[in-house]
Amino acid sequence: MSLNCISIGHDYSIGEPPEVGTMTASLSIASAAPCRHRGTPREGAIEQVIGLLSAKLGADQAYLERHGLTPEEYTHSLPAAIERLRGRMAAKNQKRRDFVEEIVKLLVETGVASNYQKPRYGKHTIYRVYLKNGIQVGIIQKGCPDGKHSSVAWSRPEWAKELYLWWVCDSKAAEPGEHVWKGVTRLRGKVSLPGEDQLDGLIFFNRLCGTPERPCPKMEHAVERNGVKLPPPCVYVFPHWETGQNNLNWRGEVQRTFPAQLLRAFGILPTHAPNFIGHVGFRLSAPNAINTEITSRYGPAKASTARG
Repeated sequence: MSLNCISIGHDYSIGEPPEVGTMTASLSIASAAPCRHRGTPREGAIEQVIGLLSAKLGADQAYLERHGLTPEEYTHSLPAAIERLRGRMAAKNQKRRDFVEEIVKLLVETGVASNYQKPRYGKHTIYRVYLKNGIQVGIIQKGCPDGKHSSVAWSRPEWAKELYLWWVCDSKAAEPGEHVWKGVTRLRGKVSLPGEDQLDGLIFFNRLCGTPERPCPKMEHAVERNGVKLPPPCVYVFPHWETGQNNLNWRGEVQRTFPAQLLRAFGILPTHAPNFIGHVGFRLSAPNAINTEITSRYGPAKASTARG
């Protein structure tokens, strides 16, 4: 059975994961990944919090005085306080690094890779992984894909036979598929320019995957690391942009080496790996008109697709 045969028209409500055993496509960008968050904040609630912080709280003089502030001090300090809070949240990057290295170590322990080199922080965060078959793979660790830095601030090293962008995103401000879609939209502008900065694939995976906050339909293939069960990651094959080509991996025809090797570390045999490897495809339908398809696969005849 071809995994490219998918039924179109079924969509999922926010917070509702796909039903295991179904193969679906949807106009919803959330379908770029098979999982949904439990309790993703409503857009209206986010705007209310912004309004509360920026206006209403600053006008509540009695409340501020109880906490030793004047309205003027609150207004003057708010931008600096937000920047400091962002800095403290960014400190979680060490946890992201630890997570990625834990999975890279798993590649070595399971015999997929022979060795790896850690990034030199302060530079681009790129792991150099030596597969047992001799291929050198570059893995660029990034945060959430909708940010400019996490999608386009990278360059391809000369030594990388294959290069992957790994989004280690624990944000619940959007559904996982929405994060992936926004990242691909940003990436398209970078890779469509002339030059050597082409990607071979994408990975969307962090420690939130498989938890009650982000249920995963691949948990039957989970491995345990430090007492935590981790499902296989969402991995997508990405096309190299080729001038004069109208269909770029539109139906997932491009093959890469690393995705199946990565899944081997989670006990998925190479013969079964295509059932768990997604793809990103582009179709140039007219001058300056580009369609995008993102498909995630999570088992035999199980896929979730977004097109736009």
